[in-house]
Amino acid sequence: MTQEQNFSNVNFLTVQEVAELMRVSKMTVYRMVHAGELPAVRFGRSYRVPANAVESYLRSAVVDGTETQGPSSSAHAG
Repeated sequence: MTQEQNFSNVNFLTVQEVAELMRVSKMTVYRMVHAGELPAVRFGRSYRVPANAVESYLRSAVVDGTETQGPSSSAHAG
C-alpha cells in the first residue's frame, strides 16, 4: 500500500491548538503523537496535526454511557 496523500486541502493544527481544543496539556498531545494515537507531520522541530485526525479521535472517544464504570467514577452511592 502506498502512503501517497493529497495535503492541499488539509487544515493543520499546532500542538498548542490541539491541546486547547481537547483541554489537555501539550505534553499529553505529544504523548498521543508518539504513541501513534494521533497522526502528525513533523516540520523541523515542530509537529502539526491534521484537524480531521483530531475530529476522528474525538468521535471515537465519545462515551455513550452504556459502558460499565469503576467505583471511583460513579457519582451515585448505594
